[in-house]
Amino acid sequence: MKAFIRITALVAPLDRANVDTDAIIPKQFLKSIKRSGFGPNAFDEWRYLDHGEPGMDNSKRPLNPDFPLNQARYQGAQVLLTRKNFGCGSSREHAPWALDDYGFRAIIAPSFADIFFNNCYKNGLLPIVLDEAVVEQLFRETETTEGYALDIDLEKQTVTTPSGESFVFDITEHRKHCLLNGLDEIGLTLQHADEIKAFEAKRKSTQPWLFHS
Repeated sequence: MKAFIRITALVAPLDRANVDTDAIIPKQFLKSIKRSGFGPNAFDEWRYLDHGEPGMDNSKRPLNPDFPLNQARYQGAQVLLTRKNFGCGSSREHAPWALDDYGFRAIIAPSFADIFFNNCYKNGLLPIVLDEAVVEQLFRETETTEGYALDIDLEKQTVTTPSGESFVFDITEHRKHCLLNGLDEIGLTLQHADEIKAFEAKRKSTQPWLFHS
């Protein structure tokens, strides 16, 4: 998992509340358990003017010019700014996979659906909850300033605008440690690999009948 320490990155606005996981990555694309390859179909039904299916050449599909992620000014954005209850609906982990594969590193919203919120941390995405009035301010500034970029510092837990105004966000120490060090649940477990091996060796010597083939 990629570590997240600090980024200064372009912001893309998605001015919609209650965006569910089927909108983030439609159900027809859930045929793989690999974490990569979902980015081209993120927000598929809003992003393209036709109906997408697995195996289609996305580079030849007609784009919706009104969808923010298709607009030239937001190309390369790594921060997604959106509205309340982002990630609601089914608990598919493919949703953060698609956002990560698209290129997003952080998502800012007034609130998130709980399961999606937790899945973000497991996949190296930083979900940031800010007050609704602050989010509204960021929307105004993003839309009126081309090239609008935010500085997000995980160690300091701050989001800083181009004018230098900073907003503090909350995160548990455990989640912060995992993101700063690029540790998912498997990575955390492997930190105790020597202890696990010692336990297995001891158990094999004291209960050898468990290991007979």
